[in-house]
Amino acid sequence: MSSQDPEAKELPPPPGAAQINQNNPHPNVSPSYPNHYKETTEKRWTAWLVPMVVLAEIIFFVIVMFVNNCPDNNNDVVFMFGVRERCTARFLGRFAFQPWKENRLLGPSTSTLVKVGALHWWRVVHDHQGWRLFSAIWLHAGLIHLIINLLSVIFVGIRLEQQFGFIKVGIIYVLSGFGGCILACIFLPWNDVTAGASAPLFGILGAMLAELLINCTIYSNKVTASILRRSENQTIRKFHLQASFLPMMQVAAIFTLIVVGAINAALGILPRVGNLTNIGGLATGFLLGFILLVRSQQGWNERSYQSGVAIYNRIKSRHKPYQYILWLMALVILIVGLTAGLVKLFKGKNGNMDCSWCHYLSCVPTSKWRCDTYT
Repeated sequence: MSSQDPEAKELPPPPGAAQINQNNPHPNVSPSYPNHYKETTEKRWTAWLVPMVVLAEIIFFVIVMFVNNCPDNNNDVVFMFGVRERCTARFLGRFAFQPWKENRLLGPSTSTLVKVGALHWWRVVHDHQGWRLFSAIWLHAGLIHLIINLLSVIFVGIRLEQQFGFIKVGIIYVLSGFGGCILACIFLPWNDVTAGASAPLFGILGAMLAELLINCTIYSNKVTASILRRSENQTIRKFHLQASFLPMMQVAAIFTLIVVGAINAALGILPRVGNLTNIGGLATGFLLGFILLVRSQQGWNERSYQSGVAIYNRIKSRHKPYQYILWLMALVILIVGLTAGLVKLFKGKNGNMDCSWCHYLSCVPTSKWRCDTYT
């Protein structure tokens, strides 16, 4: 839980400065703040990991469609629900999508997804293909899934990488995908298939939510500083801080997470996507946010008056007790959760034997589509 290297800038009067200066022994001298009074700001990282991930997943999708080769592998005609269906977007040739009634996300066949590394319970457990828990996080069920997923990753991921750097975001991305795939595979019907590219996205969403919670006092301090810089009336400053600015920041961030999450969760009811990967990724990312995205708190200390001028020094960066508690709890829960999930998965007992309705989180069959039956 180390803080970033600071960049100094002039700090406005600290919270409570007006009340302190009321006791100024030299009321005729306007209090001021020395030049050495500085504030630390986070280092702004250049976001390159998220764009590289986006590019890599586009390349992977093109490769998957090349392997799929709908016209040749399906003889350009397949039978779905007793109706003759042709490949969608046949002008793409080898890269044409599976028939609309088979894949409404404009993507490959189920057999192709299995071939390139999608989640399949039987193959992971009985064929000892545990590598699918990692390979699945790079696979999309179709073009629609790809576009929505990547736009969401760009929207929320770049901001996180700029603030915390590529190492932390990379760890969150991969481990969230891994955690989401573990949960999905535990409850995946033995004849079903899932692409897990949404799990890392939900991991980023969960990490952002955790970051808002564990660093809430930092945002409070930042708003305080901003208000003190611009306002003359101390009463108005406090009112705005408590009743307007801080809630607006948090509500806006949470609203963004809800909208992005809801759009992607809606895709989870379709075949080959699965909301269980989303749920697992969200939970893993939430815990990782408490572990990796903790930031040190800043404080102020009024030292003395020198010729009627109040001299302030910034208290050393430090973490608050609740941050240590949340960090430790999240670390323990994450380790125990991932370990228990792996043990349950490789014991070979499908989770649907204990939960008769959990498979509906992977796919909801309707009159418009059916859930995959791959053997």
